[in-house]
Amino acid sequence: MAEKRKVKNPGKLFCRLMAYIFRKYGIACFLVLVFIVLSVLANTQGTMFMKNLIDLYIMPLIGQSSPDFGPLLGAILKVAVFYLIGVLATFSYNRIMVYVTQGTLKNLRNDMFHHMESLPIKYFDTHAHGDIMSIYTNDIDTLRQMISQSMPQLLSSVITIVSVFVSMIILSIPLTLVSLVMIAIMLFTTKKVAGLSGRYFLAQQKSLGAVNGYIEETMTGQKVVKVFCHENVAEEEFEYLNDDLRGKQIFAQFFGGIMGPVMGNLSQVSYSLTAMIGGILCVLQGFDIGGLTVFVNYSRQFSRPINELSMQMNTIF
Repeated sequence: MAEKRKVKNPGKLFCRLMAYIFRKYGIACFLVLVFIVLSVLANTQGTMFMKNLIDLYIMPLIGQSSPDFGPLLGAILKVAVFYLIGVLATFSYNRIMVYVTQGTLKNLRNDMFHHMESLPIKYFDTHAHGDIMSIYTNDIDTLRQMISQSMPQLLSSVITIVSVFVSMIILSIPLTLVSLVMIAIMLFTTKKVAGLSGRYFLAQQKSLGAVNGYIEETMTGQKVVKVFCHENVAEEEFEYLNDDLRGKQIFAQFFGGIMGPVMGNLSQVSYSLTAMIGGILCVLQGFDIGGLTVFVNYSRQFSRPINELSMQMNTIF
């Protein structure tokens, strides 16, 4: 079997995939971008409006003998409208991505099949049939997850980070610096863990192709195996390949699985530090309660996309 070549330029490969998608679904992808931006901005503005909700509507009601809740109800309805727009936009771009994903995978399988028919016999003699079929099944299914989930989440996370960061700077620069330090720690951790995870996921896919190829060749040549009494050797070779696949899957799933808990704990630490330092600023510098409440929410929103990006990196790898 010919040795598989390593991907030397994954960025170029990713751009080729994006060009392939845009060639037939450019308008749909543009609509997805519009709805993602609308969803992120609606959620961001809804959170920012909570500052006015607390400072202008809730705080003045404290201590009143007969408070008027009419203005507060109107403000709450405005916040509800912001979030409703975000929900509708999120549903719209996810629905469109289902259409784009399934159509892209159908076109990919058709193009692969037509290209396979034009390949010389030498190619099939030097590549295991099971390895070739693995491209149509396992690799294409991984692409499905990447196109339908990872790519929209990646774009949404980037837009969320930018919009939330601008809002955080407007609210409080000292608290923003605290959040940036924690984000730097989270990015460093993501880089280390994702690197290990990606390496073992790549090794897992190669081993999976080797196992599929060996099974296909052994079952196809079952008569030859029987004639030459090759059963024991075939079983030993299969056990070796199967054990190798199991070992690589363990490491891939381990490093992929610890990403979430590690990033979640760092996010909680960031949330706690922001709340503690924000409370000190409220006492010493007169930082308003509404601003602190909104900033704490922004701090969580700012770290959440980092967590989501780190989780989606496993799928992209």
